[in-house]
Amino acid sequence: MPPSADLPGFLDSVAPILDRWGYLAIGGVIGVESFGVPAPGQTIMVAASIYAGAGRMNIWFVAVISFVAAVVGDNIGYWIGLRGGRKAVHRWGKYIFVTPERLERAEKFFARRGNRIIVVARFIDGLRQLNGVIAGITKMPWRTFLLYNAIGAALWVGWWCTVAHLLGVHIVKIMAHAHKYTWVAFVVIALAVGGYAFWHVRHIRRRRARLAATVEESKA
Repeated sequence: MPPSADLPGFLDSVAPILDRWGYLAIGGVIGVESFGVPAPGQTIMVAASIYAGAGRMNIWFVAVISFVAAVVGDNIGYWIGLRGGRKAVHRWGKYIFVTPERLERAEKFFARRGNRIIVVARFIDGLRQLNGVIAGITKMPWRTFLLYNAIGAALWVGWWCTVAHLLGVHIVKIMAHAHKYTWVAFVVIALAVGGYAFWHVRHIRRRRARLAATVEESKA
């Protein structure tokens, strides 16, 4: 591999794994993180993107593997929650550090924000690891979960791979500042989603009203 600068800050912690296992490390770490294990999935994806910027990896392979691992991992979590239910997660979750308290906090947050939280869950620590499990426990329709989850994974992978690839070692400073504005970004996204939902419902109601008026006129 071509030489590159050492990974900065906390990213250096995943360098040995990435150096030894390469693309397998990306898929494995992101995959297990996505069904509940608190693994450094986002960290290893950012580190791999920096490697790609230095010519040590292919950014398209990094992005595709990250996306597939995220979606597959979340779907494993979904089926764990759906088939095993809350009791199974409480019984076995301790082995992957999913405590009842942690699950309960995530469930409450999930319940308040609705299904569309899955789109932004990838950007929020805690929900990123548990959104599939919670969706399964709450028996969300699988196709609905798959759609929103894939959109969220695509946005998450696209954002971090692009930024890390372009900015390289400077990404650590950006990530440090980005965490300060996580809730601002969430509010903006929530308002955008809420605005779209309002417009969509209003459009449906107007269409139904026009249809009802047409039916009444035809009867007259």
